[in-house]
Amino acid sequence: MLPAVRSRFTDTYPSARLELRQIGWQDSTAGLSDGSTDLAYVWLPLPDEHRFRWIVMVSEPRYVALPQQHPLASHDTVAFADLLDEPFLALPESAGVLREYWLALDARAGHTPRIGAVISNPDETYEALVDGRGICLLAVGNAPLLTRGGVAVRPVTGISPCHLALAWRSDDNRPQIHAYAQAAATVATTLYDSLTANPRRSEKTRETTDPKSMQQ
Repeated sequence: MLPAVRSRFTDTYPSARLELRQIGWQDSTAGLSDGSTDLAYVWLPLPDEHRFRWIVMVSEPRYVALPQQHPLASHDTVAFADLLDEPFLALPESAGVLREYWLALDARAGHTPRIGAVISNPDETYEALVDGRGICLLAVGNAPLLTRGGVAVRPVTGISPCHLALAWRSDDNRPQIHAYAQAAATVATTLYDSLTANPRRSEKTRETTDPKSMQQ
């Protein structure tokens, strides 16, 4: 997806230089809040939503990752109600609403989550899983980051899908920013059309990629 967006963007701005950075999970805006990045691929929700605009690139089911020896690992599908008393691996508190989202607070009906460990990247998550310190929710597309042995990933019922978005600051009106967003919207539409034409290829679905629907 990223190479396709880059290609379309550089067709319009061939002299533009794009630098790709990875930001730790402590910052759920991936550098947008402090100005260290201009655009970011982020999981929704964002804190202080009025500060940003975004396009949803893809929506995916949320799965659960758990130790291979966990009793629920033998199930084909796991109900979220069966996870309420499990210790969860949580994003850092600085992640704010995103931490709450991946703990699925909206599906807990007031049931306070148990935190088994705090994780800031995929490696820490994997180590905490195989060590038995907890379980975690993840996007199905991120499952390969954790299924390295000793970890099982299963579909979860009773929770909403997650949304990966391209975001930028709402007060950034530079034409290059909007050109990149337009390129991303075009790629996301193409991806959606491809997936709907071949539904068995992926469980991903498009939420909205129409530039007219860019969030404020």
